[in-house]
Amino acid sequence: MKTKLFFLSLVLTGLSVSTLFAQTKTIAPKKTATATAAPSIPGKTKVKITTDMGVIIVRLYDATPKHRDNFIKLVKEGFYDSLMFHRIIQGFMIQGGDPLSKHAQPGEMLGMGGGDMERIPAEFNPKLIHKKGALCAARDGNPEKASSACQFYIVQGKPSSNEELDMIGQQNGIKYTPEQKKIYNTIGGTPFLDMNYTVYGEVVSGIEVVDKIANAEKEPGDRPKKDIRMKMELMKK
Repeated sequence: MKTKLFFLSLVLTGLSVSTLFAQTKTIAPKKTATATAAPSIPGKTKVKITTDMGVIIVRLYDATPKHRDNFIKLVKEGFYDSLMFHRIIQGFMIQGGDPLSKHAQPGEMLGMGGGDMERIPAEFNPKLIHKKGALCAARDGNPEKASSACQFYIVQGKPSSNEELDMIGQQNGIKYTPEQKKIYNTIGGTPFLDMNYTVYGEVVSGIEVVDKIANAEKEPGDRPKKDIRMKMELMKK
């Protein structure tokens, strides 16, 4: 049975960030792991994502080789060309990569494509955080938290306070470093997804395009009213 990919219980139901923070109080804390700041993560491979609203360039992390290599393979095959950013939520993220979006009719609900492709095992790392511009893998509700082979999202997010980060860290088993907290305090992100969805890259150019897409007019179900398509290519090193 096909299942709609993405944040399942967290986001699909439209829960607010404040609700998520409240939920953390009832969850027993996990063993914590101190993380270093995301900007230090190695990775030289860059992908150019040309959209109807501008160009986004992402850099893939070497710390997530399974996701990196899978993304590179799909880009080389032209898998993403003409697909849509089919789900946008202002202050949260933009999602794309559903193969069913290539020939989707206006108003058609999307997000269930790619379920017949083999999932990618989760590659969680406390160094990799959901800061604004993070490139991350969507997934369904499988217990291993394995990623969709094709659907991805780019974080827009919003700033979080240290109190909120401490609560989220307790829930997800992360002790945020001062540098990571500064990132979340200033540029923002979606920290409540850390260590639950694999982060495998980040935007290095075109974050304003992410904002433009996230803020576009949309229909019920979060699909943009006007189709926003993409084309991807590997950049020469």
